[in-house]
Amino acid sequence: MAHYTRILVGIDLSEEAHAVASRAKALSESFGAQLSMLHVIEPLSFAYGGDIPMDLSSVQEEIQQQAYSQLKAFAQQYNVAEDNQHIALGRAEVEIHRLAEQQNIDLVVVGSHGRSGLALLLGSTANGVLHGASCDVLAVRVQS
Repeated sequence: MAHYTRILVGIDLSEEAHAVASRAKALSESFGAQLSMLHVIEPLSFAYGGDIPMDLSSVQEEIQQQAYSQLKAFAQQYNVAEDNQHIALGRAEVEIHRLAEQQNIDLVVVGSHGRSGLALLLGSTANGVLHGASCDVLAVRVQS
């Protein structure tokens, strides 16, 4: 079995994220690895295709500020140092890959909804992370 020294957990700050973070925390303790957390915010322009004739920058900024506060509180429950708490704006799988490369992560932990059949995972964040990662990926099954 590989010996992990840097673990990154991607979380969405939902209730299900606790199961994912708990697994990542247990692994980091087991291996004596550094644990980092990443929450990715999808830009409002992604959701609305940029077709809204108004400036959403103040709304996006408020969403980001709330996410920083929520991540800080969430990460404290798992004793993740502030330097290892990250917020990114973009597509989750792209930002997870970017930070994993930048931080020399050797294990990424993400949540996956336990639908049966690999075909149902296609298009999911977990699948996107798995297929583009340059390190090991653990998909933790969460209940939806």
